[in-house]
Amino acid sequence: MQLQELLYGIAITNLIGTTNREVSELVFDSRQVREGDVFFAIRGTLSDGHDYISSTIEKGASVVICEQVPRELKASVTYIAVADSAVALGIMAANFCENPASKLKLIGITGTNGKTTIATLLFKLFRGLGFKSGLISTVQNHINEQVIPATHTTPNPIALNKLLKDMVDAGCSYCFMEVSSHAIVQHRIAGLTFSGGVFSNITHDHLDFHLTFDNYLKAKKQFFDSLPKSAFALTNTDDKNGMVMLQNTRASKKTYALKQLADFKARIIENSFRGLHLDVNGADVFFKLVGSFNAYNLLAVYGTAMLLEQDPLDVLTILSNLDGAEGRFDYILSPQKIIGIVDYAHTPDAVQNVLSTIQNIRKGNEQVITVIGCGGDRDKSKRPVMAQVACDWSDKVILTSDNPRTEDPQVIVNDMEAGVSPTNRRKTLVILDRKEAIKTACLLAKPGDIILLAGKGHEKYQEINGVRNHFDDKEILTEQFNLIS
Repeated sequence: MQLQELLYGIAITNLIGTTNREVSELVFDSRQVREGDVFFAIRGTLSDGHDYISSTIEKGASVVICEQVPRELKASVTYIAVADSAVALGIMAANFCENPASKLKLIGITGTNGKTTIATLLFKLFRGLGFKSGLISTVQNHINEQVIPATHTTPNPIALNKLLKDMVDAGCSYCFMEVSSHAIVQHRIAGLTFSGGVFSNITHDHLDFHLTFDNYLKAKKQFFDSLPKSAFALTNTDDKNGMVMLQNTRASKKTYALKQLADFKARIIENSFRGLHLDVNGADVFFKLVGSFNAYNLLAVYGTAMLLEQDPLDVLTILSNLDGAEGRFDYILSPQKIIGIVDYAHTPDAVQNVLSTIQNIRKGNEQVITVIGCGGDRDKSKRPVMAQVACDWSDKVILTSDNPRTEDPQVIVNDMEAGVSPTNRRKTLVILDRKEAIKTACLLAKPGDIILLAGKGHEKYQEINGVRNHFDDKEILTEQFNLIS
């Protein structure tokens, strides 16, 4: 493709060399540069792409996009200075793929909890309505029936635009996409045209990256501030920061809620392990999903479908038959009638949501046994809070490993134990080996008891010292249930 075509929408601060040249590929990882590529020098948290400009030119880079032009220049190379190389990458990646987001209805879902469930339900719903659709999520990406493994909640701009182009080429009319706060701040969604944005909620998370809750809140809000006038912005007004998302957006402002007046309103009639019985804008519907948090997710999906001008009866009929995303309140019943629940809950609020749902629908004196850990190399401040929440809402708690990554699992658990009060210590065990922790929970459980495995959900691995080892909570729980049958 011609470099001139790629530069549409780019604010250039300095240009050295010609733009009348053919380029092969866009690259931001210096190790992947080949002859004729455009290299983007991006300043990251661990390294600065500007330090690798000379090495990429040696490998054959013909164009360098940077924030500061190097002192030593090569006559055969075009140097383009911009205010932010990451923003330029997003815009140029969209141009390189012929702006695929503008050729379908792209809906972004952001928030701390619920993103995966909302995006997945929307994808399943619109497929059920007869539309070819795409999904970009934490669990997996889809182009209609085709499944593509997910490596990040929101892919890098090059991978993201290529994925969207593949969706357009496959005839997709819609794409439902999780938008993480990291992706917003790192400009991974720059250059994309969104038809709508959905806000689920915001709670304590990712402070290792954002440093303060205010920064985290602003990151989410930035997504809504950037929506065009032609889009809609749908927010949860039961969340105390829900209306903040709408303050400066040019998009059409819409709301959903269980407790307050809203454009899309639901009321919980019954909540049990069988599912949710809801009144949704006056319609009486039973859904397979469990828990008040899923009532919000379902309402967000319903509201989005209405804003996309779908028939209410068709939407509710299909939604009532859908299961949620993998690893989100996954329910297993053992031969001894022990209930096992596998959930991705990895924030204090998400853990409380799951446990409060269990408490609301338990029938008698069943024990709630929670197995929980915290990830290594991530927000340390939430560790004691998660342990405290687990203890406050459970009869027994086993503190264990999650994905320790490069941290010592014992150090992570020590951080968690700081949140365990003296009165809760008697019901708390520490078993660092996660498989042994799950096994112990199964041995402690009696018929009717409820075991919650929190934190990993859909993940099929445990990351230890940079190595991902096969590990599946649901698989191990099922195995242990069969062994004690």
